[in-house]
Amino acid sequence: MTLTAATPAQRDAVHRLLGRRPRAGNTLTVSLPAVDGILRSSGASPAGLPAAIIALTGPITDRNERAAAVDAAWRRAFAPLAALVETRPELADWHTRLHANGLVRRLAGTPESAEPLLADLARVVAELPSAGEPLGTFAARTAHDAHALDDGRPLATLALGAARALAGLPESSSRETWAAVGVLRDDVSSTVLTFGFPGDPHTATGRALAAFRSAGQPVVLTLRQLVADPPRLTAIPVAICENPVVVTTAADRLGVACPPLVCTHGQPGAAVMHLLRALADAGAELRYHGDFDWGGIRIANVLFERLPVRPWRFDAATYRRVAAAHPGTALTGIPAVASWDPDLAPAMTELATKVEEESVLDSLIRDLPPYPGSL
Repeated sequence: MTLTAATPAQRDAVHRLLGRRPRAGNTLTVSLPAVDGILRSSGASPAGLPAAIIALTGPITDRNERAAAVDAAWRRAFAPLAALVETRPELADWHTRLHANGLVRRLAGTPESAEPLLADLARVVAELPSAGEPLGTFAARTAHDAHALDDGRPLATLALGAARALAGLPESSSRETWAAVGVLRDDVSSTVLTFGFPGDPHTATGRALAAFRSAGQPVVLTLRQLVADPPRLTAIPVAICENPVVVTTAADRLGVACPPLVCTHGQPGAAVMHLLRALADAGAELRYHGDFDWGGIRIANVLFERLPVRPWRFDAATYRRVAAAHPGTALTGIPAVASWDPDLAPAMTELATKVEEESVLDSLIRDLPPYPGSL
């Protein structure tokens, strides 16, 4: 064994122990078999050097053996998830990332703490998607704790990753993610304003939509209705607006002739995103219009980046025309790039005019073709 930069006291102690003459230099080299022989022959430690070290410093840990034991403990902790993924291949990538990113180790600390956490996680994920169950009820049933899936809890953090993988939502709020897999958080406060949907005779939500359409009235749907009792949707063109005034104007002017219309009412919440995603899955053609201001651009970016949406009179060429025809208020705030049209933000910066949907209602209403069978 070699010790570099040994102190004079260390060199002197070794030389006296081994009975050798002092040597020059700062590097100290010691033969462990020689030390072992001296301890045995002198009677200081008849069992030799290993016994002496244990007597002086305590048990010796075999690092390789310890590392192997820790790895085995982590494998035991992950075993319930591994068994689940064998029957749920759609979770394979999530499971691999969970192993690689160290999130479980950061949340649990030790494999002993991780074992019950991952067992709960496997039970939770095995029950996804749910059929419109409240979050607390779902948590109590699967994890035996009504608050186990509250935001900030380790189990909730891990389960949300699995839910996002199942729903295909890499970037989404926890409310939106849970709703996408049929688990409801505060399921009646998140709503979406709609108008003109034909509905269907097979679900209560569908029958309500049909009744309101026949009356020429808009209808507000809750996230609970969309998840627990979803209407049957078809591949129909759907217009999306940012402001409720577009919906009320369409109801006043078009009535039952209005095609399906969805209002985000500003930044789209969980109910809005859930309905739009269900429409996209049904093959509906989605097109969007919003306010020509920086907030409107950011709202639209959410939709264009997460859904197959096309712009509806919402591009640079349209902005230049309407800004000239409908001078609005001065455009203020922090600029944002429009992900669907790289020319829009420069045009808005150049003209510095804010154009809200209220200013272009006539053109938007003219764009809404009569719903088939309404004439």
